[in-house]
Amino acid sequence: MNDTWSGFAIAVAVAVGSALAVIVVAYLVVRLLGRRSVVARHLERTARFPFRILVTVTALAIAIRSGAPWSGSDDVGRAVNLSMRVLVIVSVAWLVGAIVLALEDLGLRRYRIDVADNLAARRALTQAGVIRRLTLVIIVVLAVGAVLLSFPRVDAIGTSVLASAGVISVVAAVAAQSTLANLFAGLQIAFSGSIRYGDAVIVEEEWGWVDEITLSYVVVRLWDDRNMVLPTTYFTTTPFQNWTRKHSELLGSVEMDVDWRVSPDGMRLELERILPTTDLWDGRVNVLQVTDAINGWVRVRILVTAKDAPTLFDLRCFVRERMVDWLQSKNEGGLPRFRVESVERVAPKRSRSEPSGLFSGDDDGVERAARVTGQTPVIDEPLLEDPDDRD
Repeated sequence: MNDTWSGFAIAVAVAVGSALAVIVVAYLVVRLLGRRSVVARHLERTARFPFRILVTVTALAIAIRSGAPWSGSDDVGRAVNLSMRVLVIVSVAWLVGAIVLALEDLGLRRYRIDVADNLAARRALTQAGVIRRLTLVIIVVLAVGAVLLSFPRVDAIGTSVLASAGVISVVAAVAAQSTLANLFAGLQIAFSGSIRYGDAVIVEEEWGWVDEITLSYVVVRLWDDRNMVLPTTYFTTTPFQNWTRKHSELLGSVEMDVDWRVSPDGMRLELERILPTTDLWDGRVNVLQVTDAINGWVRVRILVTAKDAPTLFDLRCFVRERMVDWLQSKNEGGLPRFRVESVERVAPKRSRSEPSGLFSGDDDGVERAARVTGQTPVIDEPLLEDPDDRD
């Protein structure tokens, strides 16, 4: 019995020593390659710990399987062997995930989003983010499946499950309909280019930037730092505005209602003077036009451009402020005014002959009144004298 445990201890010591030797050799090789390769240096930083865990666990699993003092058929042996198998599977999944994420990070190193023309970088970042999450989900699912298959009697359970696979598949399809829809919508967003990280969008009548894209939802950071969380299916089924889909440069407008006495040429000269004084303007577009002149106002529209959405918003505010200052100090006649005209009217003189009845007002009025009302007009004539009065 003592010899058995001594042999097992020696096997474990040899396994640990072998694992340590492999770790040291791998470290030296990677450090040597890292002098000339950025990939080797990055892999050494990100995958170093999971690699060491995997080598150690694998060596111990081999030592336990070959030199364990207990039998592999009893409960203790089965439990130990199952535990080591699960640890190996988890270590392999951890190492594969670390390597995949390290390679994705290396692929994104050449894309910078802190430059003016960052369209390609934002597209690559969006696609890499979705692929990263999908890769992690696949690795975790495969690892969990391998762990479950390591347990005994799983095959028997699987047989009973497969017997009712038809009913279960229907129930699962109904339950996971929205989840699968969001998953495929996330993949469609990643590779269609409809939205990317940093895009300036208008959703639900709110203006903001795309801050996060996942397989199930998209986070839009609004202009006032609120976060609007929308399902990915929203961007595949609902119309929305994307101001930076083709390029990050934007064209914005500043509209002002001024008085008719404003000088458009003076405003244009002032605009040409103030734009070069700020770094917000990218120098591409500088236009001032009178777009409307009705209802006592003259509408002036100014078009300017900037490198991105936040800069354009600041530029529009800058132009608006400077134009208000110019109107107040240099062209007060252009300030908006309300005009009221005071008119004195003389009442017309009325005729002295006032109407005296229905349809009156002219010589035939009495006759018209008689025809309408059926009344016989009374005609005033001098009365004849009574014969008796003549005496």
